[in-house]
Amino acid sequence: MSNRRKQQGFTLIELIITIVLGGIVAAITSSILTQPINAYMDSSRRATLTAAADSALQRMQRDIRRALPNSIRISADGKTLELLHLVDGGRYRAQLASDASGDILDFSIADTRFDSLGPLQNFSNISLGSDRVVIYPLNTVGANPYAGNNTSIISNSSSANSIVFSAFQFPFSSPQQRFFIIDTPVTYSCDTSASAAKDKVLIRYDSYAIQATQPVPPTSGNAIQANYISACTFSYNAGSSARAGLVTIELVLADETGESIRLLHQIHVNNQP
Repeated sequence: MSNRRKQQGFTLIELIITIVLGGIVAAITSSILTQPINAYMDSSRRATLTAAADSALQRMQRDIRRALPNSIRISADGKTLELLHLVDGGRYRAQLASDASGDILDFSIADTRFDSLGPLQNFSNISLGSDRVVIYPLNTVGANPYAGNNTSIISNSSSANSIVFSAFQFPFSSPQQRFFIIDTPVTYSCDTSASAAKDKVLIRYDSYAIQATQPVPPTSGNAIQANYISACTFSYNAGSSARAGLVTIELVLADETGESIRLLHQIHVNNQP
């Protein structure tokens, strides 16, 4: 009898109890592990979206801070931002030196050249024959660089100390004797019309001609800056003589899983012409 008892296995009830307890333990373990794993995956997706947007925002910030004063303009729907990109700048000679040498910028005639007070720092970056010199840019009638009221193309005979340009009578002198050199406009535009999340993009445009009316968007020079842009809003406060302008950028990114982030970035703009 004792040998027979030693050879007995589990009863059916014991086996069922073991299976039930094992299932309970597995369910508890799965629940404990699933939440951290899901949280990690959600955090990873958010980090990926944030990294993509951060790179685009940094590029926008550099361009906006290199914008010609008073050249930022926003489309009516708030999805497109345009600016005139600044290459260099300095101060022009407004009066002759004591030895009567040098070229001043004459606002009473269609002048063709002036000397800068000190050499230009980025003269090698200037595209002679296509870049433009701007004096006293304002977003007003008669002084709007988009309309060509105060810009002229720089001649190939210019140097770091002397700016030669197509004959032009600038309408207003700068109180601080400032001049600016610009190359092409730069536009950032959000295209959220695609059905796929990855095809909703923020695009940067450059290398197109300056236009009086804002192109929405331009037709050339496009480069995708970020994907998964489900919504975006650009706004601009031009500021005043006492404070800088302010550009506000709001981006919402969402991937195929529905994970989304919202980023708000503000950039101060020096609008002193």
